[in-house]
Amino acid sequence: MKQHDPSPIRARVIVSGRVQGVCFRAATQETARAHGVTGWVKNLPDGRVEAVFEGPEDAVNAVIAWCHTGPPAAIVKNVAVTREEYTGAFDRFSIAW
Repeated sequence: MKQHDPSPIRARVIVSGRVQGVCFRAATQETARAHGVTGWVKNLPDGRVEAVFEGPEDAVNAVIAWCHTGPPAAIVKNVAVTREEYTGAFDRFSIAW
């Protein structure tokens, strides 16, 4: 049986598709906060959404899984995930501008 690793992780996610103008950032913030994940989310000039998530692995993975669907009006085409070194730099999850 695998031992649960409580070590926090960090992931950078780029979501493409119809993900701007559909409340994706606000819904991501709500989802991340519900899972106790910190970091930020922002729109990119090319129409994609970028986010950085930090927190327990299970929680971060749950938010990433949610990103594959997003809010009801979104049409997610792709979710690119890059694992990065955990920094502990955030005390909450926010929408970046």
